[in-house]
Amino acid sequence: MDNAARVRQRVLALFLPLAALLYISAEAFNPKGTDQPITSTATALKVLPIAASHPAQLYFSGSLSLLALGALAVSYAAIAMLVRHRGWVMATVAALLGGIGAFCGAIVNVLVGVNLAAASTAHVTQGAAARFLVTTFNSEFWHVFSVLYFLGIVAAPLLMAIALWRSRTVPRWLAALFFAGLEVAQQMGSMGPIVVLYMLPFAAAMILLAARIWQAAAVPASRSRNLEPAVDILA
Repeated sequence: MDNAARVRQRVLALFLPLAALLYISAEAFNPKGTDQPITSTATALKVLPIAASHPAQLYFSGSLSLLALGALAVSYAAIAMLVRHRGWVMATVAALLGGIGAFCGAIVNVLVGVNLAAASTAHVTQGAAARFLVTTFNSEFWHVFSVLYFLGIVAAPLLMAIALWRSRTVPRWLAALFFAGLEVAQQMGSMGPIVVLYMLPFAAAMILLAARIWQAAAVPASRSRNLEPAVDILA
């Protein structure tokens, strides 16, 4: 590995703790009760007053969510670099699905966060704002991107964890921690600062994986090949 490749790999490694920080911050700052699909008028009329009381906070947390998903997409590609020989195809597929899922998730979060903040502060009646939100969340646009986002957040972590487990380039407990921590983090709702406690395993996994990627960049190519586990031709 030449110097340019080492620098690129270490830059990619930095995206893992960055993704964790942004993810945790987005959920911690998100106003309680606003992180949900608005598919009925009753839900819209319940959420709009909350959003109207905290529009700046909602814009801020929504922006953090978009940045977090972008960093997560890059993180998948960085983690896949750890997997060679056994599991490399699965890791590549996981990185692809993770990137697509994160992109679709960013679009979904625009509707959930930024779109809600805009509707709550628009100079229209609450009924009109509610109808707008319900129409948006019941559109085919929402359905397609939310399904792709759901598939990405379920399939990508599982495939990447299996690839890490099979490759043995990281401890198997770390592969399990990555999967469990990320799944919990992705399922967390807007509960306020308490979400930080629930998302600590995710942050720990990302930091430890980032350290592994950083260290791998310092290993010469010849030594890296010697350290690779033997390939099981039946795997």
